[in-house]
Amino acid sequence: MRILYGLYQPDEGEILLNGKPIRISSPRAALTYHIGMVHQHFRLVPTLSVAENMVLGLDEGTGPFLNYRQTHKKISQIAEKYGLVVDPQAKVWQLTVGQQQRVEILKALYRQADVLIMDEPTSVLTPQEVDQLFATLRTLVDDGLTIIFITHKLDEVMEISDRVTVLRKGKAIATVNTADTNKAELAKLMVGREVVFRLEKNPVKRGEKILAVDDLQALNDRGLPALRGVSFEVYEGEILGVAGVSGNGQRELAEVLTGLRRATGGHVTLEGKDVTNRSAREIADAGVAHVPTERKTMGTVPSMTIRENLILKSYRQPPFSHGMFLDNKAAEENARAAMKEYAILAPNIDTAVKVLSGGNIQRVVLARELSGDPRLIIAAHPTYGLDVGATEQVRQILLAQRDRGAGIVLISEDLEEIMTMSDRILVLFQGQVMGIIDAEGAQIERIGLMMAGTEEEKK
Repeated sequence: MRILYGLYQPDEGEILLNGKPIRISSPRAALTYHIGMVHQHFRLVPTLSVAENMVLGLDEGTGPFLNYRQTHKKISQIAEKYGLVVDPQAKVWQLTVGQQQRVEILKALYRQADVLIMDEPTSVLTPQEVDQLFATLRTLVDDGLTIIFITHKLDEVMEISDRVTVLRKGKAIATVNTADTNKAELAKLMVGREVVFRLEKNPVKRGEKILAVDDLQALNDRGLPALRGVSFEVYEGEILGVAGVSGNGQRELAEVLTGLRRATGGHVTLEGKDVTNRSAREIADAGVAHVPTERKTMGTVPSMTIRENLILKSYRQPPFSHGMFLDNKAAEENARAAMKEYAILAPNIDTAVKVLSGGNIQRVVLARELSGDPRLIIAAHPTYGLDVGATEQVRQILLAQRDRGAGIVLISEDLEEIMTMSDRILVLFQGQVMGIIDAEGAQIERIGLMMAGTEEEKK
């Protein structure tokens, strides 16, 4: 979809708008065709106001001066018409994630977009905010706008779209009317086979306590408080889901638990041993696996081969090393076994990870991290950006680890995943625990309110 917004240039083919071929060489050129885009990661300047972000790059006002009164009036008129209430004078950094998304939509409307491209627009929203967004989109469509809604969530596809185009490996497989299809058919088109949506999940068999987190505190990359007195426990054979809107401390929590970020207060205890602020190597050696959010930049070394990536944590230990020397034969045997067990699709074990699909890269990460039967697994957004087939496999793998007796901390912004996979659910808001509830019988509306910080469940 970046081609439609001028961020990439096509190698061949053409784009037709109202039956006429057009060439979109840049985002500015996209504006001339009245095409707007709401990116998954917002393109806003945090230190500027809403109004200043709206007109950034436009010829507004008189000379170098912005006509604030006129701009504010125009923004307010558009916001009122489509139910996108936001203060034009507020600084973007002061807004919630949902409000920032409204600014992105308003920015496109302010620039008179007739075609609005939305890239995974619900990935950072609470359930209530998703409902509000869908109401706005229906109003926009009724007013004549065309919306291209990019998502991997099939429930959303069925709820909001009129027609669906399914892509697989960069090719358009089919375009169907939403009313004439269903989730199962769409999933089959996406993957090329039948997909099982209902996970067979065994009853939880909670064992001994593996992890205890007490009054944990940490700073984010800007030196501001990210974790504010977080406390919880994880037991053998259970999945503790961590829910929350993006940016509420989930990343910092995963990094502290895996030794990648220092805690400024509190304690992390692993099987009775204090491991607070131990190094990533020490924590990994203690039996903690980490499936990071960024599988390409943190989970693997893209330029290295599958064989090499699979031993990144264990190359200095037998059977992969003998003194100073690496045992290539052992590494090759390990790679072949892992490719077979985890269904990693690649020409051979010496294929560079950077050429693999997202699903296959994630399989490499899982194969490496789960080797040796870890006691504790920190899985951050393990299915993010994966198709339904890869998602199904990753979830089955994690459930198998749970049944084996591992304790799992599952961090995800996909509430369906959290509610399906978890045994208990911890909700974070602004670095604080809003509550820990049993997943069985949990209501998505209640979790949504907790994610928004408006309701706290007694712990």
